[in-house]
Amino acid sequence: MPVPRLCSRLLPALFMLLVFAAHVRGEGGPDPEAVKAAVIKALPLLEAGAKGSMEQRKQCFTCHNQGLPVMALVTARKRGIAVDDGHIQTQVEFTARFLGKNKQKYLEGKGQGGQVDTAGYALWTLDNGGWKPDETTAAVAEYFLQFQNNSDHWSPNSRRPPTEQSLFTSSFVALRGLKVFGIEAQKSRIDARFEQVRAWLLKTAPQETEDRVFRLRALQIAGVSEENLRQACDDLLGRQRPDGGWSQLDDPSSQSDAYATGTVLAALHQAGGVPTSATDYQRGLAFLLSTQLEDGSWHVVSRSKPFQEYFESGYPHGKDQFISIAAASWATTALALSLPVPAAAE
Repeated sequence: MPVPRLCSRLLPALFMLLVFAAHVRGEGGPDPEAVKAAVIKALPLLEAGAKGSMEQRKQCFTCHNQGLPVMALVTARKRGIAVDDGHIQTQVEFTARFLGKNKQKYLEGKGQGGQVDTAGYALWTLDNGGWKPDETTAAVAEYFLQFQNNSDHWSPNSRRPPTEQSLFTSSFVALRGLKVFGIEAQKSRIDARFEQVRAWLLKTAPQETEDRVFRLRALQIAGVSEENLRQACDDLLGRQRPDGGWSQLDDPSSQSDAYATGTVLAALHQAGGVPTSATDYQRGLAFLLSTQLEDGSWHVVSRSKPFQEYFESGYPHGKDQFISIAAASWATTALALSLPVPAAAE
């Protein structure tokens, strides 16, 4: 049986043997059928919340109600779970129209409401949905190159913890957008920006879980050494709570929740190379299974002060619905990632 990988496919074999021995899945991991059932149970509410937000907001893409549910739905689909393909396509086209109507602003480096975070998550959504690069995506890449180019990183323009407050989140979604949708004519400026932000990432310490999650993702996409990735992974792994989950905050009195746990697990696997069979990952899955509610949702209490008119999106939990659907999307993604990819989809 091959030794699982923790943070990089390039780590020397001996080092991997020593470090990863403690992270091999034991006999106590969740039943894959239970994991699959939890994913299936979560999907209808994610679809409803995405549809409801699109109908209520009409012209406005939201990271929590469009971007993250699409991620979860696509991840589930890749694991052979039936989803509404037409709904995913509708959400992706809605996102493309949102970006398209702001195309000129992107070319001028001005952006839209939500600035880097919204534009970055929108491009991430298009990529998840299989959207091909076009003039609009190139314009958004141009915006990333112009906006805040006097700084060595990108910053959010509002504080709505945990999803919109971290310098690392803003920097990651911008880097990702440039990497996936940047064009040849922008290459020299993209390379220079990557070098600049990479240096900032390496010298800047994260302060809480959202920072650590997106610093790991940003480090990976920026192309740092396997040692730097390993350290970022270890920082996250060392903060797992006794209940198997992670908390948004470092305060010992703060509770583990589905948002922090889902984001950590997905980042550890996708950016850090941690196998989903690892004991730490399996303990995280067990936490997510234990906290999913009977209706298939997860409830996370909001830490953000509301600034927009309240509306019902179709996801439960009232004033906590937006962070809760974000949490459910990450939790569903983390659960689905642990399921096997059907041979026909590989």
